[in-house]
Amino acid sequence: MPIDFNPYILFANNQRPVLQNIVNSTFFVNQPMGDTFTKTVHGNSLYDGIKVEKKSFGKIEKTGAKAELYTITNKNGASVSLSSFGATITSIKVPNKNGKLIDVTQGYNSVTPYEKFPVGHAGGTIGPCANKINKGLFKLGEKEYKLDCNKDNGQTHSHGGKEGLDVKNWNAEVLKDGVKFTYTKKDMEGGYPANVNISVTYKFDNNNNLSVKYEAQSDSDTILNLTNHSYFNLDGAENAYENSVMEHIVQLPNSSKYTPVNEIAIPTGEIKLVEGTDFDFRSPKKLSEMNKNGYDQNFVVDNYDGKSLIEVARIKSEKSGINMKVSTDLPGFQFYTANNLGKDSQPLGKDGKRYEKHSALCVEPQFFPDSINTFDEKPVLKKGEKYNRTIIYSFGNIEN
Repeated sequence: MPIDFNPYILFANNQRPVLQNIVNSTFFVNQPMGDTFTKTVHGNSLYDGIKVEKKSFGKIEKTGAKAELYTITNKNGASVSLSSFGATITSIKVPNKNGKLIDVTQGYNSVTPYEKFPVGHAGGTIGPCANKINKGLFKLGEKEYKLDCNKDNGQTHSHGGKEGLDVKNWNAEVLKDGVKFTYTKKDMEGGYPANVNISVTYKFDNNNNLSVKYEAQSDSDTILNLTNHSYFNLDGAENAYENSVMEHIVQLPNSSKYTPVNEIAIPTGEIKLVEGTDFDFRSPKKLSEMNKNGYDQNFVVDNYDGKSLIEVARIKSEKSGINMKVSTDLPGFQFYTANNLGKDSQPLGKDGKRYEKHSALCVEPQFFPDSINTFDEKPVLKKGEKYNRTIIYSFGNIEN
């Protein structure tokens, strides 16, 4: 189906937008700040006092270019840090139940680990096509395309391949209330057809809502499936030890179905009910009480229509008192519990610790894995159409 502008978001002269079908979400018209990189916003309580600051994040060895780090801080001191390399979320600091700010995302202190050891795609913008494509093959019209197979011993193409969007250095525009990253993917770059102008806009408000808006336009038909791959531990990213996320409480309130997969995690084409399986998180469940091997599974979003923003996940930590809600207008999401972390090849994280297996979880809204080949809802962006999709991460305390 065409990927159209979301009509559920309305603007009126920079006043608070009217949104339907979602709670605690905010969007504003982009207002560039020129070369000013620290700005205080006035005139709207949701963004009053927001500051955006820029600093160096290190040198990219491959190109010699400089990566920049942008930090959006709200009036309460909570913040989101973003790297131009990969349009990546490197840090999200929000208050725990005692009011102490803690960093709830895994990441690194400079661009070097992201470039040299892109293990797990931590916090990156994933694309051009997130998740797996069987044998790296797909067709548009009568033409077949072959992508590099970087996963499963050469059997699948995954997360945009070896040169995906998370290892590109994006241009950045500082807005009064966020940061807009842009990148132009050239025709056949990474094996994907078409020249595609892509943007990712991050905004963070005084209620600790982080909105991520993906937009794109193409000069010919192509496939596009964008998401974010942040690794969350609501007890703090310094809890890097194995199974440290398994006491988190998970609810996936609008997922009554999932997509079964084969031995290399390619969907079979079936859509099954979660009832009676380890995938049933319609009511809150502690991860340690469920599948001990962890999760790496695509869930189907109930009542998806391509327009409405639907809450797909509620994650809570009793230890920190932090909860996180995830909402999106995408048809599915990959729920992943960092099953493949803990390798010797990984760099040390922000706290000088290696992130171990099951030390975090990911909620990655997206089109289904291999959807271009397997399902009716395909991530096709046609010439002249506009890709416009949104993810919202909302942070609060358990009682909220």
